[in-house]
This record gives sequence, structure tokens and C-alpha cells, in this order.
Amino acid sequence: MPEIIPFDDQTQQKKGKGFFYKGIEFVHHSDLPYHKTAFKRTTPGQKITILTLVVIALIGLFINWHATLVGIVAFLTIVYFLDLLFNLFLIVRSYTKAPEIKVSEDKLKAIKDNDLPTYTVFCPLYREWNVLPQFIKAMDSLDYPKEKLQVMLLLEENDEKTIEHAKTMHLPQYFQIVIVPHSMPKTKPKALNYGLQKATGEFCVIYDAEDIPDKLQLKKAILAFQNVDKNVICIQAKLNFYNPYQNILTRVFTAEYALWFDLVLTGLQSIKAPIPLGGTSNHFRIKDLFHVKGWDSFNVTEDCDLGMRLAKQGYRTAIIDSQTHEEANSDMKNWFWQRTRWIKGYMQTYLVHMRSPHHFVKNWRDPHVATFQLIVGGKILSMFINPFMWVVTISYFAFRPIVGETIESFYSTPVMYMGVFSLIIGNFLYMYYYMLGCAKREYDDIIKYGFLVPFYWLGMSVAAWAAVYLLIVKPHHWSKTKHGLHLNNKLAIQPI
Repeated sequence: MPEIIPFDDQTQQKKGKGFFYKGIEFVHHSDLPYHKTAFKRTTPGQKITILTLVVIALIGLFINWHATLVGIVAFLTIVYFLDLLFNLFLIVRSYTKAPEIKVSEDKLKAIKDNDLPTYTVFCPLYREWNVLPQFIKAMDSLDYPKEKLQVMLLLEENDEKTIEHAKTMHLPQYFQIVIVPHSMPKTKPKALNYGLQKATGEFCVIYDAEDIPDKLQLKKAILAFQNVDKNVICIQAKLNFYNPYQNILTRVFTAEYALWFDLVLTGLQSIKAPIPLGGTSNHFRIKDLFHVKGWDSFNVTEDCDLGMRLAKQGYRTAIIDSQTHEEANSDMKNWFWQRTRWIKGYMQTYLVHMRSPHHFVKNWRDPHVATFQLIVGGKILSMFINPFMWVVTISYFAFRPIVGETIESFYSTPVMYMGVFSLIIGNFLYMYYYMLGCAKREYDDIIKYGFLVPFYWLGMSVAAWAAVYLLIVKPHHWSKTKHGLHLNNKLAIQPI
């Protein structure tokens, strides 16, 4: 008897797509086969591979611990060095190629409302009724014919308070309240898959409840779709914050987003590499979403996973020069659990897409197999490498008479040069990248906060270890980020 028992036709018709596993019911509302989702953390083959590597390392340490550590240190240093060079390459490409799609004012003025397609806006929200008035205002401000809009509020059945508030608000006619039936997993992508079944638009976009998109973004996305290659099936807008000056955390967070969306993602687009999607403001044709079978309901960073899945099927994502403003996390505890969820989702994504290496290589051009390793795998690994590098470096300079010779013995000459370059030049460059991102977005007052980035990285490294723990004990748990923390701090909000 199989562990996973798909719903029979009668149950599926009543509850939606799903299955039973060890007596527990899962309703994911997606045609994506469960073996291509993050439902299970690893496959038997991956478990054997991981166990084999651990055994080899332990045997190596037993036979010759010093030579084994020399090999491990060399591997980590080389990965760190390659990641540094790759990011430098992306920054240079972003500045020299200007790859994002720009839509001229003339084209925007020329487009007629009658020629615009219908558009569905997905807004999954959970226990955040306090930002709903802001979202209603943001949607009302969109420069798009309202009779062609379907704004879908995806509310969880057990979130009675948000449902109650939403029903008492005077929602515009183009708004639709959709109650997502209570089921496992309780994730944003599960809600999106449920909403996808009820979408009436030709195109769609995902916005979070605290988002304030560019008023012309929908029109820009339509024009962008008309002027890109046929294999581009996703248009990703850039994300920005409307409360960058609320406190120190929001300033550094803003610098991170500026680097990621204005330099890294545009650099990836310039080489036609797979792009991890943002959590919001990604635009699709509805038919294309059905074709790729929607989102992975079990992945807590469904955006990154979908971006990789599109690329593996031969499709591309393009970045558009349009911004959506959202709330920068201003509370350290809130930020920590949000970051933990993101990192856990990246781990899920990496494990899912490395289940069948032969299929992986077969469907992607060879250069982008390596790109995937750096974008997803390297990003995860660097969070674990950073503290190790810092401890070794600090120990070397602070206690050189005691441990200096020992530390030097673990580095061969080429690896030592790479390590020194990464330490001196690399760390400076990484901080400088954050500053460049701020400069590009004209956040001149935030540039100096780039010097605090190492402390930010330390927080991400701690969150990475928490993510490993949660991946083991709560793989599908969605750590809900509290929104609306800016509402009581009006002075921190920057005019849009």
C-alpha cells in the first residue's frame, strides 16, 4: 500500500486536488505531481548521497584529519571565491547592459482602454486586516479600467477576524472575497493555487496586502509582454520600500533590496539566466500558469521555486522598470523569522531541483546548471561559510602567535591567495555592492549604512541554522510575517 494515496474522483470534486499521507489529508489545489514538490524533503537517492558524503568525511577525518580539513577548507574557499566573482560579473553586466525593460510614456499614452485585456490580481492575506484599507486604496489608484479588473482577496477559512473586517468594508465592485477552505498545507502558494481556479482574467499578478504598486504597472506589463520573446512568460517588477527610514534595520533591508532588484536580478536577466521571482509583482498570462501547473503548495518560497521551474522548462523571466513599494520589516524578531522562512524555502527549492540531475542537465543549457548552483545553492552555503571565515580570520590576527601556524597549515598556496582576496577585497566589494544599489535608487542617506552589512549577514547566518532545524521538524510551516508595523510611524514613510 503506497504511503501517498491520491484523492478519489469524488473526494477531489468535493475538496480539490490532494492526497492522504499517513492518515493526514493534504489539499494543495495543484496539478503539480507531488514528487516534483517540496512535500518530501529529500528522495531516497538524496539521502544516500548525503549519508555517503558524511561517511566519507568521517572516514577521512579518522584516517588523516589534517588532509581532510585541508580539502574541506579548499572547497569552501573556492565556492566563496567563485560566488564573489559571479556577483562582480552580474553587477558589471547590470551597469553596462541596462537589461530591464523600459516602457516609454508615449507607448503608455497610446494604449487604449478598449484594447487592454482583463486582469486578475491575487492578494493572499492572513491575519492582516489592518493593512487592507491601504491595499484597497492602492488598487483603486491603478491606472487600469476597473471593469477589466478582478481583485481577488484570498482569505483563509479560519481567519475569521480578517473575513469579518473585509465583509464590513465597502469594497469596490471589482473586488472579490474568496474563502480558501481550511486544509493542509497552510501556505501562500496553496491559496494562490485555489484562487487560480477562479481567475477570470487573461493576465494576472500577485500582490501582498501591504503592497503599493506603480499606478501604471499593469499597463507596463502588458506592453512588455507584447515586446519580448515568446519564451518570456513572466514579467517581474522591482520591489522597493515605503518606510526605508523607520529604523536602522529598515535602512539595511532597503540596501539589500536595492542591490537584489536593481543590480543582481537585472544582471541575471542580461545573461538569460534563471531568476528567482520576488514574492509579489510577478505578472503572467493565466494560460501559462496553468501550463506550468501553478505554484508548489509545499514550498515556503514558492516564488524562487517557480522561477527555477520556468527556466527548466525553457521559459524566461524579464525584469520591468516598474516598482512596487512594500513594507520593510522594522522588527528584528519579525525579520528573523521571515528570513528563516526564505532560507528554508531556498533549501527546499535546491533539494527539489537537484532530485534528478540527469533531467536537470538535459533541460537546461549547461552554463545555467552552474548558474543555478550559484544563485540558489551558493546563496545558501555562503550563509554558513561566513561565520566560519570570520572566526578563522579573527583568530589568525588576534591570536597569531598561538594559532597562526596551525591555521596556515590548512591552506595551500592558491587557496590562501583566494582566501586573502575574498577577505580583503571580497568583503569590501560586497559592502560596496549594497552602496551601489542605494546610489542607483538615489538613497544617498542610506549608503553609509552599507558598513553595517556584516552584522546583517551574521543575522542571516543565525537564521540559516534555524532554517535547517525547521526544515527537519516543520518543513511546510509558514512563519507568518506581521505587516502594518509602519502604520504607527507615519514619519518613517517616504512619499511615493
